[in-house]
Parts: sequence; structure tokens; C-alpha cells
Amino acid sequence: MAVTRQLENSMRVLFRRAQRVVFKLFSLSKRCQKQPRIRLPRERPQSYWLSHFQSLLYCSENNQLGSFSEELHSCSCSYEHSSCQLPPPCTIGEGLSCAACATDNHTRCGSCNPGYTLNQGACKPMVADSTENYLGFETDLQDLELRYLLQRSDRRLEVHAIFISNDMRLNSWFDPSWRKRMLLTLKSNKYKSNLVHMLLGVSLQICLTKNSTLEPVLTLYINPFGGSHSESWYIPVSENSFPDWTATKLDLPLECFNWTLMLGNKWKTFFETIHIYLRSRIKTQSGEIPVGVGNDSLYYEPLEMVDPSRNLGYMKINSIQVFGYSMHFDPEAIRDLILQLDYPYTQGSQDTALLQLLEIRDRVNRLSPPGQQRLDLFACLLRHRLKLTASEVVRIHASLQAFSNRLPSSLDYETTKLCS
Repeated sequence: MAVTRQLENSMRVLFRRAQRVVFKLFSLSKRCQKQPRIRLPRERPQSYWLSHFQSLLYCSENNQLGSFSEELHSCSCSYEHSSCQLPPPCTIGEGLSCAACATDNHTRCGSCNPGYTLNQGACKPMVADSTENYLGFETDLQDLELRYLLQRSDRRLEVHAIFISNDMRLNSWFDPSWRKRMLLTLKSNKYKSNLVHMLLGVSLQICLTKNSTLEPVLTLYINPFGGSHSESWYIPVSENSFPDWTATKLDLPLECFNWTLMLGNKWKTFFETIHIYLRSRIKTQSGEIPVGVGNDSLYYEPLEMVDPSRNLGYMKINSIQVFGYSMHFDPEAIRDLILQLDYPYTQGSQDTALLQLLEIRDRVNRLSPPGQQRLDLFACLLRHRLKLTASEVVRIHASLQAFSNRLPSSLDYETTKLCS
């Protein structure tokens, strides 16, 4: 607006000056014996005046007048030490260009293309704000600190879970011939509704009777946010560079070992319930699997029922530790984001909500187990921690995918269904 007023004032001054010159020439012509021949400058093309006005509009900063280039949308200034360029006119096009110019100021954008947001008259790529208000992902500990505490099995990283089993009890001897099932659960919806939990490792202290010829074989399944066993995923121990169990002999009168599986920061994942299956396999005198069995585990059946004299010993689990940490979780805030998909608060708030949900979805699914395709942990979060119906989850996924397709450089996003 200031530039427009400046141009109007300049035009008034030029018009008055031209009037004075014309009147002076007219008065002088009356005294001449011959009529004067007045030569006017030739008419200049429209492009000249367009360039001149553009230079006045966009290249008149710091009391100097430069030359505006239509192709480059920039100014050539007379003095290099100071710039003469003012904000250039908006450009309508794709990507970072404007979708439309502002009606009150043609140097600013009025609206932007999909995937871009209007910020002080310019279009910038849409970037989601921090998701920490909705769902935490990180701990305050650095990687080296975390590794050190895990190596020491520090209790500061211990997550207290509820032990449940119909097959055995802790600190009680049992016959290991049959498969034993147990689980560790947090019951977050009941006791810790404002927290989600990250798994970093599991440790079991297992003891055997002396001269036992068996060793434990552990299989783990993880429920990321709750649900039934069918909605859990198998931990691929020692597969594709995944960590393996390590057994550490304890200085106790019995044959006791700490069986530890450490995931660390690289393989950490969400967990709500850990399903543990315990079987046994035969040990040779050297502690290895018998010759002829190869890499396959030999699961032993209850021979004492056939021949009691061939009892292979007993086993007990003294303790089970779960290592990890808990993070902030605000289900009501996420529900509020989902509500804005249908009832946006203000213009543009729907896109902001979609962008936030997209960021949460990607960060949650990034912590799925290794495999050809990621598991859809985000759907499990919606189903079991927000208690949404299956149809609502499908609708949210469809909205997120449609929004993602509108973003620049969008990629196909495919996941494997885990939770029904």
C-alpha cells in the first residue's frame, strides 16, 4: 500500500510539471513570428512501461531504482553494496508457487497447493508439529547411557509387569517336559491409561536340578497395545541379525542361569503383554545339541510317564525382569485430532490434524518388527488404547491415505494387518 501511494504522489507531481511546461510553451508561442515546431518523444511500447512500473514497484528499496526482470523475478540494482529489491510479485504454479495471489497484496500468496501451507504470504511445505503432546517416543537417556544400564540390568530400566500362568508358579519346581505358557502384562487401560511402554529386553533366572540333561527353549510373542494372543507378533530371535538369547551362569548352589534377550535401541518396540512359551531340549555333556539334530531344537516329551527311571530333572523360574521405559500418552488429545477429520475447528485445521495423525502413524509403525512389510501397529493403538471400532479404524486409514496421496513425493504405504 505504501508503494502504491508513493506512485500516486509521483504521478501527480509529474502531471503538474507537464502542465506547467505545456502552459509555458503555449505562452511563448504567441510571441513567435513563426509557429514553433514541437517534437514529442516517440510513443514507447507497453512492455517498456510495464517494466518501468515493475521496477518502481519491486526495485526501489534504499532510495535507488533498479531494473526488474520478468523472467527471473528479481532486480538488477545499481549498487552492489545495497539491495534495491522489494518483495517480488507472487507466482502462480505448482509446488512452492502460489495457488492464488492475495487479493489485497499481489506480492503475497493467498492460497497454496496441496501439501503446502501459507506462512506470512509465502508457501512452505507442510511439516507436522511435535507429536510429544499426543504420544511420546523417546527417553531422556542417551544411547550410550541406555546401553550401559542394559548391560548392568539396571533396575531403573525395569518395567513392573503382572505375571500370569496356569501352568506354573515362580520359585516353584516343575516338570519341564510339557510346554509351559506364561505371560507378563501391564494392564495399561486399567492402571496406566496415560502411558505406553517400550520394550528393551527380557531376562529370566532359570534353575535346573543337578545333573539335569535339559535346557530351556524360550519363545516370545508381543502384544504392542493389548488384545488377544492372535493379535501378537513373534520375536524372531537370532534371525536376520536379530539378537539371540544369552545364558550367564550364576554363582548359586543350583544350576542357575540368567537367560537374557536384549533388544536395545535398534530393535526396541511397543509392548503391553509378553507371551512366553517354555519348552526343553536335550543337552549333551558339552552343553550342545546332540549330533544329528543340527540346528533344530529337540522338544522332549514326558518320558517319566513311560519310564520313571529316565526322569530328566526339574526346573524353576526364580524371577522374570522386563526392561524398557514408559512414555506419555494422551488418548483424549488423539481422539480430538480424529474428531477434526469430520468437524474441523477452523479453516486448515483438518489438514493439520491429518498431518499430525500421519506423523503418529508413521512413527508408531516404524517400530514394528523386522520383516518384508511393516505391521500395522497404529491400528492396534486405535483399537485397544482408544477403543475405536474396526470400521472407524478403516475410515481413518482411508482418510490418511487419501491425504498422503495429495502430498508431494507421496509413496505407497502398505502394512500387514495385526489387530482385527
